[in-house]
Amino acid sequence: MNVAETDLDEGPRDFIRDIVRSDLAAGRVETVVTRFPPEPNGYLHIGHAKSICLNFGVGRGFGGRCHMRFDDTNPTKEEHEYIDSIQEDVRWLGFDWGEHLYFASDHFERLYEWGRHLIRNGDAYVDDLAASEIREYRGTLTEPGTDSPYRDRPVDESLDLFARMRAGEFPDGARVLRARIDMASGNINMRDPVLYRILHAEHPRTGTDWCIYPTYDFAHGQSDAIEGVTHSLCTLEFEDHRPLYDWLIERLPVPYVPKQYEFARLNLTYTIMSKRALIRLVREGHVRGWDDPRMPTLSGMRRRGIPPEAIRDFIGRIGVAKADNLVDVAMLEHCIRDRLNKRAPRRMGVLDPLKVVIENYPEGEGEVLEAVNNPEDPEAGTRAVPFGREIFIERADFMKDPPRKFFRLAPGREVRLRYAYFITCTDVIEDASGEVVELRCTYDPDTRGGNSPDGRKVKGTLHWVSAAHAVAAEIHLYDRLFTRSDMSASGDFVADLNPQSVTVLEGCRVEPEVRNTAGGTVIQFERQGYFCVDPDSTEDNLVFNRTIGLRDTWAKIQSAEGGSGP
Repeated sequence: MNVAETDLDEGPRDFIRDIVRSDLAAGRVETVVTRFPPEPNGYLHIGHAKSICLNFGVGRGFGGRCHMRFDDTNPTKEEHEYIDSIQEDVRWLGFDWGEHLYFASDHFERLYEWGRHLIRNGDAYVDDLAASEIREYRGTLTEPGTDSPYRDRPVDESLDLFARMRAGEFPDGARVLRARIDMASGNINMRDPVLYRILHAEHPRTGTDWCIYPTYDFAHGQSDAIEGVTHSLCTLEFEDHRPLYDWLIERLPVPYVPKQYEFARLNLTYTIMSKRALIRLVREGHVRGWDDPRMPTLSGMRRRGIPPEAIRDFIGRIGVAKADNLVDVAMLEHCIRDRLNKRAPRRMGVLDPLKVVIENYPEGEGEVLEAVNNPEDPEAGTRAVPFGREIFIERADFMKDPPRKFFRLAPGREVRLRYAYFITCTDVIEDASGEVVELRCTYDPDTRGGNSPDGRKVKGTLHWVSAAHAVAAEIHLYDRLFTRSDMSASGDFVADLNPQSVTVLEGCRVEPEVRNTAGGTVIQFERQGYFCVDPDSTEDNLVFNRTIGLRDTWAKIQSAEGGSGP
């Protein structure tokens, strides 16, 4: 179900939505138009999800629309792969832009003409300073900048040079177009910022038609104006850019005057959001690609089995604020568990198998038991689970010399097999090194279904799989990619990588019904956690990624604090 078509409500109260309500009530805006403007130079991550949910939520929630616009103004870093992945991720998250797909490159001709307009009006000039000289002349946060010696270049000369820049006469970095504003401004972004630079690089969409490209600051606001965006929602790092945004809009013949508003970006514990850092992780081989299940990318989260509804729930919980804060990743994990608990079918899987022979069970015989698919969803029904003389249990569910509070299987102890019978361990088989390789047990045939007719109780209930019917599987256990909670304090984030972020288990055994699990489906292996079929899984080599474990620390925090978290 597409959230863009079903959740057409104004959403929660926050300062952005209050601004929109006020604009509508005052008649300043007739139709709300927002936009999500990603740069196609990498894959989207969980931080982008906040912007996606806000922009699409506000646009559609107030009966308007949200545009998808790619800020494709840097051809040296942009690829079609990123354009395709971004569209896939936004749709997976539950949103759609309909016919309103745009690219900054759609507006290149008009932006160029607007650059000429600024030159003619004395608001821009062509500068010959090198990039290092421009930085030097710009000054510091405490010292004003210095005028470029080309700042008073005649209008006709700047127009001529700008046209020749477009014609490809000059090499990269030879000249730029700069706005003429105020080199003594307290806002360093207003000290004659660069509007155009020379880049002899093939563009993914325009090819070699252009060799000059607008900067983000010049393309973004003007693209908003061309498309009729009413509320341009940005994260806080663009707050200091808003005066430039407004300055350009005021000096250009734009068809519409948009307004920019800033909100706090998402910062998550044990997570890095820098696109440069994520690119480095991929290129240096620290992860297996953009969709590695340990990555905070939406494609990685999808491969891990995280449902998009859980991400939307999480974004709704954290709200929209004006100040940055660090959100506990346990809150996201709680939302994931909450969603999966309600819908994930239950199955039994043994990750570290230990063979059990039930000696008083008839040899060569077997039976089919009934197991519940999801106790949270009665309509999910039941499934058939085969049972026989030989089964596998989890190695950690047996101890030869257990401590006092160990309630699972031990010599002479009786436990319950889920959906099956009570069994008692009678003998332990060890190899030459003393490792337990097999258990011998007896079962009580009167306890079929895991119930005792005489009312006796056992404290341990174990999951299991029939050895004769078990299906081999490879299971990947994922932990947090980083060991540091606040990655903004990390010096070199590579040094904070968690060496135990993934563990590959081979030789696991799962019940045969698991073969019928469709790709991308998340199931709960009872007592183990939630697992997703990996896209590389085949009929001959089942591969599962652990989405998340069963323990919910955030729920405990909520209970202790008597609230719903920050």
